[in-house]
Amino acid sequence: MIETRGLAFSYPQAPVLSFPDLVVPHGGTLLLRGPSGSGKSTWLALVAGLLTPASGEVVVAGQTVHTLAGAARDRWRARCLGFLPQKLFLSEALSVADNLALVFFAAGLPVDRGAIGRALSALDLSSLAERKPSQLSGGQAQRVALARALLLQPKVLLVDEPTASLDDEACAAALALLQRGAAEVGATLVISTHDARVVQALPAAQTLRLAREGVA
Repeated sequence: MIETRGLAFSYPQAPVLSFPDLVVPHGGTLLLRGPSGSGKSTWLALVAGLLTPASGEVVVAGQTVHTLAGAARDRWRARCLGFLPQKLFLSEALSVADNLALVFFAAGLPVDRGAIGRALSALDLSSLAERKPSQLSGGQAQRVALARALLLQPKVLLVDEPTASLDDEACAAALALLQRGAAEVGATLVISTHDARVVQALPAAQTLRLAREGVA
Protein backbone atom coordinates (compact mmCIF):
# COMPACT_ATOMS: atom_id res chain seq x y z
CA MET A 1 0.00 0.00 0.00
CA ILE A 2 1.14 3.54 -0.77
CA GLU A 3 -0.51 6.63 0.68
CA THR A 4 0.56 10.24 0.19
CA ARG A 5 -0.97 13.24 1.96
CA GLY A 6 -0.17 16.90 1.32
CA LEU A 7 3.05 15.89 -0.38
CA ALA A 8 5.37 18.63 -1.62
CA PHE A 9 9.05 19.01 -2.41
CA SER A 10 11.26 21.95 -3.33
CA TYR A 11 14.61 21.94 -5.09
CA PRO A 12 16.89 24.93 -4.35
CA GLN A 13 15.86 28.04 -6.26
CA ALA A 14 12.97 26.22 -7.96
CA PRO A 15 9.18 26.31 -7.61
CA VAL A 16 7.58 23.96 -5.08
CA LEU A 17 6.34 20.69 -6.53
CA SER A 18 2.96 19.78 -4.99
CA PHE A 19 1.48 16.33 -5.59
CA PRO A 20 -2.12 15.10 -5.36
CA ASP A 21 -3.11 12.92 -2.42
CA LEU A 22 -3.15 9.26 -3.36
CA VAL A 23 -3.93 5.80 -2.01
CA VAL A 24 -2.77 2.70 -3.89
CA PRO A 25 -4.01 -0.58 -2.35
CA HIS A 26 -1.71 -3.48 -1.57
CA GLY A 27 -1.06 -5.44 -4.76
CA GLY A 28 -2.47 -2.68 -6.95
CA THR A 29 -0.93 -1.11 -10.05
CA LEU A 30 -0.30 2.62 -10.47
CA LEU A 31 0.71 4.40 -13.66
CA LEU A 32 2.57 7.63 -12.94
CA ARG A 33 2.09 9.77 -16.04
CA GLY A 34 3.33 13.13 -17.23
CA PRO A 35 5.86 14.84 -19.50
CA SER A 36 9.51 15.38 -18.63
CA GLY A 37 9.79 17.96 -15.86
CA SER A 38 6.40 17.20 -14.34
CA GLY A 39 7.85 15.58 -11.22
CA LYS A 40 7.59 11.85 -11.91
CA SER A 41 11.16 11.10 -10.86
CA THR A 42 10.79 13.31 -7.79
CA TRP A 43 7.61 11.46 -6.75
CA LEU A 44 9.37 8.10 -7.12
CA ALA A 45 12.33 9.36 -5.08
CA LEU A 46 10.01 10.58 -2.31
CA VAL A 47 8.22 7.22 -2.15
CA ALA A 48 11.59 5.44 -2.07
CA GLY A 49 12.91 7.68 0.71
CA LEU A 50 15.68 9.03 -1.47
CA LEU A 51 14.30 12.53 -0.90
CA THR A 52 12.60 13.99 2.18
CA PRO A 53 9.41 15.99 1.55
CA ALA A 54 9.23 19.70 2.31
CA SER A 55 5.73 19.02 3.65
CA GLY A 56 3.24 16.19 3.87
CA GLU A 57 4.00 12.52 4.25
CA VAL A 58 4.45 9.26 2.40
CA VAL A 59 3.34 5.97 3.96
CA VAL A 60 4.55 2.78 2.29
CA ALA A 61 3.39 -0.60 3.59
CA GLY A 62 2.52 1.01 6.92
CA GLN A 63 5.82 2.86 7.31
CA THR A 64 5.93 6.67 7.32
CA VAL A 65 9.05 7.00 5.22
CA HIS A 66 10.45 10.36 6.32
CA THR A 67 10.49 9.33 10.00
CA LEU A 68 13.33 6.92 9.21
CA ALA A 69 16.83 8.38 9.16
CA GLY A 70 20.21 7.40 7.81
CA ALA A 71 21.07 3.70 7.85
CA ALA A 72 17.59 2.72 9.08
CA ARG A 73 16.02 4.30 6.01
CA ASP A 74 18.58 2.60 3.74
CA ARG A 75 17.85 -0.81 5.27
CA TRP A 76 14.10 -0.26 5.00
CA ARG A 77 14.44 0.71 1.35
CA ALA A 78 16.56 -2.32 0.51
CA ARG A 79 14.22 -4.74 2.26
CA CYS A 80 10.81 -3.31 1.31
CA LEU A 81 11.26 -1.70 -2.10
CA GLY A 82 12.32 -3.04 -5.46
CA PHE A 83 13.48 -0.43 -7.97
CA LEU A 84 13.94 -0.83 -11.72
CA PRO A 85 15.51 2.42 -12.99
CA GLN A 86 15.87 3.57 -16.59
CA LYS A 87 19.64 3.20 -16.23
CA LEU A 88 20.02 -0.30 -14.87
CA PHE A 89 23.21 0.33 -12.84
CA LEU A 90 24.63 -3.17 -13.21
CA SER A 91 28.26 -3.30 -12.10
CA GLU A 92 30.52 -4.37 -14.97
CA ALA A 93 33.10 -5.59 -12.44
CA LEU A 94 30.70 -8.26 -11.17
CA SER A 95 28.94 -11.26 -12.62
CA VAL A 96 25.16 -11.32 -12.95
CA ALA A 97 24.87 -13.41 -9.78
CA ASP A 98 27.16 -11.10 -7.82
CA ASN A 99 25.19 -8.06 -8.98
CA LEU A 100 22.18 -9.64 -7.30
CA ALA A 101 24.23 -10.40 -4.18
CA LEU A 102 24.70 -6.65 -3.64
CA VAL A 103 21.03 -6.46 -2.64
CA PHE A 104 21.77 -8.47 0.50
CA PHE A 105 24.65 -6.21 1.47
CA ALA A 106 22.44 -3.13 1.07
CA ALA A 107 19.79 -4.70 3.30
CA GLY A 108 22.30 -5.75 5.95
CA LEU A 109 21.51 -9.43 5.37
CA PRO A 110 23.74 -12.45 4.71
CA VAL A 111 23.98 -13.37 1.04
CA ASP A 112 21.56 -16.17 0.12
CA ARG A 113 22.94 -17.88 -2.98
CA GLY A 114 19.91 -20.16 -3.12
CA ALA A 115 17.57 -17.18 -3.36
CA ILE A 116 19.75 -15.68 -6.08
CA GLY A 117 19.57 -18.92 -8.05
CA ARG A 118 15.78 -19.07 -7.70
CA ALA A 119 15.37 -15.44 -8.76
CA LEU A 120 17.48 -16.01 -11.86
CA SER A 121 15.64 -19.23 -12.68
CA ALA A 122 12.25 -17.53 -12.40
CA LEU A 123 13.23 -15.13 -15.19
CA ASP A 124 15.04 -17.75 -17.32
CA LEU A 125 18.45 -16.29 -16.50
CA SER A 126 20.22 -19.24 -14.87
CA SER A 127 22.53 -19.79 -17.83
CA LEU A 128 23.70 -16.16 -17.59
CA ALA A 129 24.64 -16.18 -13.89
CA GLU A 130 28.41 -15.96 -14.50
CA ARG A 131 28.30 -13.48 -17.37
CA LYS A 132 29.25 -9.82 -17.02
CA PRO A 133 26.67 -7.16 -17.92
CA SER A 134 28.53 -6.29 -21.14
CA GLN A 135 27.86 -9.86 -22.32
CA LEU A 136 24.08 -9.41 -22.09
CA SER A 137 21.56 -8.14 -24.61
CA GLY A 138 19.42 -5.17 -23.64
CA GLY A 139 16.47 -7.42 -22.85
CA GLN A 140 18.61 -9.77 -20.79
CA ALA A 141 20.07 -6.87 -18.80
CA GLN A 142 16.57 -5.57 -18.06
CA ARG A 143 15.51 -9.02 -16.81
CA VAL A 144 18.60 -9.17 -14.59
CA ALA A 145 17.71 -5.78 -13.12
CA LEU A 146 14.15 -7.01 -12.54
CA ALA A 147 15.45 -10.16 -10.82
CA ARG A 148 17.54 -7.91 -8.59
CA ALA A 149 14.51 -5.72 -7.80
CA LEU A 150 12.36 -8.73 -6.88
CA LEU A 151 15.01 -10.69 -5.00
CA LEU A 152 13.91 -9.81 -1.45
CA GLN A 153 10.21 -10.06 -2.32
CA PRO A 154 9.56 -6.32 -1.95
CA LYS A 155 6.24 -4.85 -0.87
CA VAL A 156 6.46 -2.21 -3.61
CA LEU A 157 8.08 -2.37 -7.05
CA LEU A 158 8.97 1.03 -8.56
CA VAL A 159 9.70 1.06 -12.30
CA ASP A 160 10.93 4.12 -14.21
CA GLU A 161 10.15 4.35 -17.96
CA PRO A 162 10.65 0.64 -18.73
CA THR A 163 9.46 0.80 -22.36
CA ALA A 164 10.90 4.09 -23.61
CA SER A 165 13.38 2.50 -26.02
CA LEU A 166 11.48 -0.71 -26.87
CA ASP A 167 9.62 -1.70 -30.01
CA ASP A 168 6.01 -2.86 -29.70
CA GLU A 169 6.79 -6.55 -29.25
CA ALA A 170 9.48 -5.93 -26.65
CA CYS A 171 7.21 -3.42 -24.89
CA ALA A 172 4.44 -5.99 -24.51
CA ALA A 173 6.91 -8.60 -23.27
CA ALA A 174 8.43 -6.21 -20.71
CA LEU A 175 5.03 -5.23 -19.31
CA ALA A 176 3.93 -8.86 -19.04
CA LEU A 177 7.16 -9.65 -17.22
CA LEU A 178 6.68 -6.76 -14.78
CA GLN A 179 3.10 -7.77 -14.02
CA ARG A 180 4.05 -11.41 -13.52
CA GLY A 181 7.03 -10.55 -11.33
CA ALA A 182 5.02 -8.19 -9.11
CA ALA A 183 2.17 -10.69 -8.80
CA GLU A 184 4.51 -13.53 -7.83
CA VAL A 185 5.86 -11.61 -4.81
CA GLY A 186 2.59 -9.78 -4.05
CA ALA A 187 4.08 -6.34 -4.66
CA THR A 188 2.29 -3.10 -5.42
CA LEU A 189 3.51 -2.08 -8.89
CA VAL A 190 4.25 1.54 -9.81
CA ILE A 191 5.28 2.35 -13.39
CA SER A 192 6.40 5.84 -14.34
CA THR A 193 5.74 6.36 -18.04
CA HIS A 194 4.81 8.72 -20.84
CA ASP A 195 4.31 5.79 -23.23
CA ALA A 196 0.69 5.48 -24.45
CA ARG A 197 1.28 1.77 -25.11
CA VAL A 198 1.65 1.17 -21.38
CA VAL A 199 -1.71 2.83 -20.71
CA GLN A 200 -3.36 0.73 -23.43
CA ALA A 201 -1.82 -2.47 -22.08
CA LEU A 202 -2.91 -1.79 -18.46
CA PRO A 203 -6.42 -0.32 -18.76
CA ALA A 204 -7.42 -1.32 -15.20
CA ALA A 205 -4.43 0.38 -13.56
CA GLN A 206 -4.88 3.38 -11.30
CA THR A 207 -3.37 6.56 -12.80
CA LEU A 208 -1.70 9.59 -11.24
CA ARG A 209 -1.34 12.33 -13.84
CA LEU A 210 1.27 15.03 -13.36
CA ALA A 211 1.72 18.11 -15.53
CA ARG A 212 4.25 20.92 -15.39
CA GLU A 213 1.58 23.49 -14.69
CA GLY A 214 -0.11 21.12 -12.24
CA VAL A 215 2.86 20.66 -9.90
CA ALA A 216 4.92 23.82 -10.27
